[in-house]
Amino acid sequence: GESKPPSTEAPSNNDNIEGQKPEEVEPTPTPPIIDTSPNTLDIDFAALAEKETNSKLKDMHEYFNQVSPTLKNEYTGMFEGYNLIFLTAEGFSPWAVHKELTPTLYKLINEGFVFNNFYTPLWWASTIDGEYVATTSLIPKSGTISYTQSANNFMPFAFGNQFAKLGYSTRAYHNHTYTYYDRHISYPNMGYDYKGVGNGLNVTKVWPESDLEMMEETIPEYIKDHPFHTYYMTVSGHMNYTFAGNSMSTKNRAEVDHLAYSDESKAYIACNIELDKALEKLLKELEENDLADKTVIALSAEHYPYGLDKKHIDELAGHEVEENFELYKNNFILWSASIEEPIVVDKASSSLDIIPTLSNLFGLDYDSRLFIGQDILSDSDPLVVFSNRSFITDKIMYNSRTGKVTNLTEEEVSKEYIEKMNNIVQYKFLISENILDLDYYSHIGIK
Repeated sequence: GESKPPSTEAPSNNDNIEGQKPEEVEPTPTPPIIDTSPNTLDIDFAALAEKETNSKLKDMHEYFNQVSPTLKNEYTGMFEGYNLIFLTAEGFSPWAVHKELTPTLYKLINEGFVFNNFYTPLWWASTIDGEYVATTSLIPKSGTISYTQSANNFMPFAFGNQFAKLGYSTRAYHNHTYTYYDRHISYPNMGYDYKGVGNGLNVTKVWPESDLEMMEETIPEYIKDHPFHTYYMTVSGHMNYTFAGNSMSTKNRAEVDHLAYSDESKAYIACNIELDKALEKLLKELEENDLADKTVIALSAEHYPYGLDKKHIDELAGHEVEENFELYKNNFILWSASIEEPIVVDKASSSLDIIPTLSNLFGLDYDSRLFIGQDILSDSDPLVVFSNRSFITDKIMYNSRTGKVTNLTEEEVSKEYIEKMNNIVQYKFLISENILDLDYYSHIGIK
């Protein structure tokens, strides 16, 4: 064939001269569009109020009609399709966490999401009220066992019910008497297949029972059931914190004997070593089944360890702990092996905020107006409420016992702001009580 004559044109800038590769210009990446629509369901509260004849229900509809929902954000659906293991840990606190003695707790707290300003207030019925708050995002009602009363109510936002709708297996476990606090009726109503001591969970009958044994017995039941949601109420961290009155403290005594603490403080750490061993076992099983990066572990306390005298709490903290706010400061573990770098959150938050935060992260269908807490990761202003009606916002800490206002910024705070926030807090208590008493979720047309 004919040969092509050599080109007489000057080389263009894109030509490869003397073996050099042309410079590649990287296109500017288009930032992802984040959906910031409200986290709501299709509920017309105004229309419900218009046709409601019951005055209390009418007031509730009108209240929710004016509540501002939280917005979806960059974390919405981050864990969609993941497994969820959610634990309420008996008597857990930051004073139980030591890099050497409880390394798994230390790892889970310092990796994943890191919440630097999280609180677990103490409520009236201690453990079961703390559990109610963490699993419903509702304030318990004084003078009753709210969890027991809720067993007669429609609880569509409970995680057992939410995840079961998505095809997850949903199980709950408690390593103490299965009927204690009527968990045998409240847990199934929350959507769980439930086992405790006496109805299928076999652990050594000591007091308190072993969290590690609970993990060893239960993990094989669900680990192959992907996707799964499992809820645990632990007991190893229960008072009394003595080596004579706590079998878990006795079991792990050798690991704390070297500490320069009182026996009570050492016994507290020792019984929490059992929780740490349980979590170590859980992580090992997740890793061996290639599920660690497809599973979320969420853990909070139900209350601080009030079984310790204040002097022993101060001993463990290394300083005198302030009793209206700091006493309730805690860790909230929210971890998955899929999180490559810690995500630090300084916003004030509490156990009321756990359910809305997880609901958003898992991309669940829910209405953020119907919770008392809110998604911590949203742009909504923080509000932490305590059982005595003290509260924390982004601007102030308000001590209801003394009326003292502690400013958190240099901004001058008006009396009107304090009065407004006090009113919001009072309403949250009333609304939460009415949700329970009126079985409110059954009156808003959701299934």
